[in-house]
Amino acid sequence: MKKNIMKLFILLFLLLAFSSPAFADVSVGDQIITLGENLTEEQKEQILSELGSTENTQIITVSNEEEVNYLGNLLPRATIGTKAISSSSITYTEAESGLDVSTNNINWVTDEMYLNALITAGVKDANIEVTAPFTVSGTAALTGLMKAYEVSSGEVIPEEVKEAANEEMIQTAKLGDQIGAENASALFTKIKESIAKKPPQTDAELREIILQAAEDLGLTLTDEQIQILMDVFNKLKKLDIDWNQVGDQINQAKDKISKYLESEEGQNLLERMKQFFISLFEALKSLFS
Repeated sequence: MKKNIMKLFILLFLLLAFSSPAFADVSVGDQIITLGENLTEEQKEQILSELGSTENTQIITVSNEEEVNYLGNLLPRATIGTKAISSSSITYTEAESGLDVSTNNINWVTDEMYLNALITAGVKDANIEVTAPFTVSGTAALTGLMKAYEVSSGEVIPEEVKEAANEEMIQTAKLGDQIGAENASALFTKIKESIAKKPPQTDAELREIILQAAEDLGLTLTDEQIQILMDVFNKLKKLDIDWNQVGDQINQAKDKISKYLESEEGQNLLERMKQFFISLFEALKSLFS
């Protein structure tokens, strides 16, 4: 029971907050919203209201063709679908404030998966919201977020980095179907953290990093899962990614979680959760006594 409570606590921590470092060409408070091209007018108004659009908000659209361009080699066309629905918002925050991600009506890609992929793409210092008028997988939103970043910041994300970020998100989600979404996200984060500290020079060193990360998290991976992770991170190694920045963003995430847990609000929440699980355990125990 204690082990299960700890897992639930870890899940809570992951969901509370995540971070990363503001774009030189944008100002704090600037917002850009991406709308799925196939939303109805009523749905667009609903999304704009939900995301807090103002007269200063820049709005762009994302098409299904753009989704297919980045996801076509990673997912079957039937999975991608023929309509662009999921939408997103980027609101820029102060330098070194980190990256926060929240989602609504997204049932496959988690907050942490977006976070990791956005870190790979070099996005930083912003509040990110991903939403849809009804439940969708959320695979298209990353395309919109990277497009929004480029439009608003004036910086171009290299095509190979976009592809790698999308692949990372999809492979994390697929792995999440097998070992749990939270475990998959935590595993990718831990591997990145290790690479940032000491980049592997050989496949053997990369494999050791993956196996050590899995062991630290209490996970057992199949040979196929290990190979998929090897392929993903070997691609990332070949790209012009600032691994020091990646490491800094991961540390920011840890700092934000730690600060919350040390706060009165965080302590109160943990105490409430502790009492809840104690009560739940006692209730379950009584059923079998």
